[in-house]
Amino acid sequence: MRAEQATSTWRDSKRYLWVLGLTMPLLPFLAVGLHELTGWGVWLWLGPIVILGMVPIIDWIVGLDPANPPDAVIKSLEQDRYYRWLTYLFLPLQYAGFALAFWYIATGDLTLVNKIGLAVTVGFIGGLGINTAHELGHKKESHERWLSKIALAQSCYGHFYIEHNRGHHVRVATPADPASSRVGESFYRFWPRTVFGSLASAWELESRRYSRRGQHPFRIGNDVINALLMTAALWALMVIWLGPAIMPFLLIQAFIAITLLEAVNYLEHYGMLREIVGVPGKERYERVEPRHSWNSNNIATNVLLYHLQRHSDHHAHPTRRYQALRDEKSAPALPTGYASMILLALVPPAWNRVMDPRVLDHFDGDISRANIAPHKRERILRRYPAAPARAETTVAESLPGAVAVLTGGTVVATCPGCGYSYDERRGDPREGFAAGTAFASIPDTWCCPDCGVRDKVDFLVAHVG
Repeated sequence: MRAEQATSTWRDSKRYLWVLGLTMPLLPFLAVGLHELTGWGVWLWLGPIVILGMVPIIDWIVGLDPANPPDAVIKSLEQDRYYRWLTYLFLPLQYAGFALAFWYIATGDLTLVNKIGLAVTVGFIGGLGINTAHELGHKKESHERWLSKIALAQSCYGHFYIEHNRGHHVRVATPADPASSRVGESFYRFWPRTVFGSLASAWELESRRYSRRGQHPFRIGNDVINALLMTAALWALMVIWLGPAIMPFLLIQAFIAITLLEAVNYLEHYGMLREIVGVPGKERYERVEPRHSWNSNNIATNVLLYHLQRHSDHHAHPTRRYQALRDEKSAPALPTGYASMILLALVPPAWNRVMDPRVLDHFDGDISRANIAPHKRERILRRYPAAPARAETTVAESLPGAVAVLTGGTVVATCPGCGYSYDERRGDPREGFAAGTAFASIPDTWCCPDCGVRDKVDFLVAHVG
């Protein structure tokens, strides 16, 4: 009875705080306005000042976020369209600030340093735009996925839409994932590996999709190609409007946006490693669990990043909307919010001093169980000798194959994580499976195209008709 009463009276204490996220794309307007009023060039650097300076202080003052929605309200909370409109409204503000800033760079009486500062501010907003694209790109509605692509065009990182959903969520916390950082790998070594590795992964995923359709990947429907074309069109319009002199600053803002995103990627799964389970010949990585992501629950960064810091719940339920994400008490926790941790990641000795002992504790004193950078492996194993061997345990995760609910007739296979359904009668042409393609003939390496979490072996199979 008490649980029912608590559920019926639960209210989102951050409901109106989420509006504060829309103040971030207004920073270019504020930067230009303050520069016009005072003539002080420092205002044009307002993006990093606020996001890496003020937000960590607010996180420290305000503290942790205690709100956790009960299971019973998740569905109704996700259906509240107020929250969706907050993400939709980010985009026009993002691009209005983008246009204003570059107009000011092109026409204002600014020094080179001031122009760079304003481009950096725009880049920080572009990085937050990638986070908004992340929220939208995980949703099933086609218009939200298109909005995700639009948000990514500014930063020339449209392939993130493919690689994150269908690559990172499948391979997270494994050596094969370019977006999972390793113990002993500095952010500066991680950056090229994840940036170029993610692009290569996105191209491979799209090539594989078209190969299943018997087509070459060099076509407009390829999401890597159409993402690049969207950026090319946007940047070309800016150059036509404001002249070719703005091109270096377009590159600067894209670099900053990408770097901000990858700094977040760096800290989310640092050192995390999933175990290999199954019987010989049918091995696979264990399913993603809360222990495979570093979490943080500082309220200021939670509001600005749409609960991205509740990362374990996001990986467990990728299509769940941000307002319904929950803090996983069993997940490993960062010492503070993402904004502060980004600063720490920029200083590798300080990062290692803070985070490596936490990774060691997470793996019960056995650092060999972590995801370690190959070039540092021997040195790290010497630095952290293994604790006494633990008793052998058998990983209990079973690999039963798809579960048959009924027998006979056409197969309809459903993802138990997000509800995506594969009906043999319709197939999935986008995935390269024509109508009539038997579920049994789909490669075992295929995973759910909506959530990217569940493999073919996890699908629940029913026979209809």
